[in-house]
Order: sequence, then structure tokens, then C-alpha cells
Amino acid sequence: MHTVLKYLGTIAAVFLTVNIVPGITVEGGWLTVLLVALVWSVITMVIRPVLGILTLPITLITFGLFSLVLNALLFWAMSVVVPGFVVAGFIPALFGALVLSIFTWLIHQIL
Repeated sequence: MHTVLKYLGTIAAVFLTVNIVPGITVEGGWLTVLLVALVWSVITMVIRPVLGILTLPITLITFGLFSLVLNALLFWAMSVVVPGFVVAGFIPALFGALVLSIFTWLIHQIL
């Protein structure tokens, strides 16, 4: 049950992020939002830790700032994977990843 609540929190975070950050649009309604939340959950659980270990030297040299770039690139890559999810460039991807991470963290703290 806890996993379902966390997924619902991620859906809410994705919905808020799409409505707040300019340059990020969802075409296809709620089904696309559900798919984006599912793909983001898989990315944060599987792909990001592996890439975090592989890019650890760059992250250490940049005092952790490269992790923001990595999150933005993964967020931008979601627009390739999920049909109907459009990110207009790197800057909206950077802000979108930052806002989505903050909202997801806040919602999961409440749950």
C-alpha cells in the first residue's frame, strides 16, 4: 500500500511540475501523466543510481553540480521515451527536474 501511495504522490508531483514549469507540456491528458510518473519512478530507482556511480568523478570535481545536469538529462530523455511528453530544451528540463524532485520529496515526506 505504501508503494501505491508513493506512486500517487509522484503522479501529483508530475502534474504540478507540468503546470508550473514553462516549456514542459503534456499532450494526451492523464494517461500521459501516469506514464511519465511511471517512467520517472523507474529512472530514479534503476538508471540514476547506476549513472550516479559512473559519473562520480565528474560529480566530485564539480562539487555535486553535475548531479543536477544528470537529472536534467534524464528528465529530457523522458520526452523521447514517453509519447505526448514534450520538453522544449535543456533549461526547461533542468527546472523541471529540479521542481519535480522537490515536489516528490515534499509529498513523500508527508506520506
